[in-house]
Amino acid sequence: MARPPAARIAIVHHSGYGHTARQAEAVRAGVEQVRGAEALLLTTDEAQRRWEELNAAQAIIFGAPTYVGAGSASFKAFQEASSSAIMARGYLWKDKIAAGFTNSGSRSGDKLSTLLQMALFAAQHGMHWVSLDLPPANCSSTGSEEDLNRLGFWLGAAAQSNVDQGPDLAPPEADLATARHLGRRVATVALQFTLGREPAMAALAG
Repeated sequence: MARPPAARIAIVHHSGYGHTARQAEAVRAGVEQVRGAEALLLTTDEAQRRWEELNAAQAIIFGAPTYVGAGSASFKAFQEASSSAIMARGYLWKDKIAAGFTNSGSRSGDKLSTLLQMALFAAQHGMHWVSLDLPPANCSSTGSEEDLNRLGFWLGAAAQSNVDQGPDLAPPEADLATARHLGRRVATVALQFTLGREPAMAALAG
């Protein structure tokens, strides 16, 4: 009989044109690379019909495109819906792990504003925010567009998608690899919180 996962990681995202959805799939792939972790991928619309599954998760990773310097309206609607569905019933997400990712058409695109919005949202729920844990890359003469965290964000995973390319081509592989890194990191931290650091490290070592 298969052993049930020790930690379930929910990934709640909105995607306007498919690029952020591709980033979300990469986050899920990263989660599923960690033994003992299970991913639950939901759009913001699906999440608002499945609050109890979010309540049962050990971690929630939030994702949204950055439009005009902030997260999308659909992601904001999910945030506001959580006020009555979750906050009004007590701090049901208290001490869960949280993290975030975002995508925009330009290299910066004010994506930090969206990540800050997500981190503050997590704080309002009493969650523990997990950073990207990657140094900024592609910032020297030996750097490359293939580097993880090529856009140089600390707070979460950032991606850039050319506005004249569909999600079959954008975001590029470096940004998807960065998203997978975030998924692995959150899954590992969630296991540490769920099992305790030493048992988690032993389980991951296999």
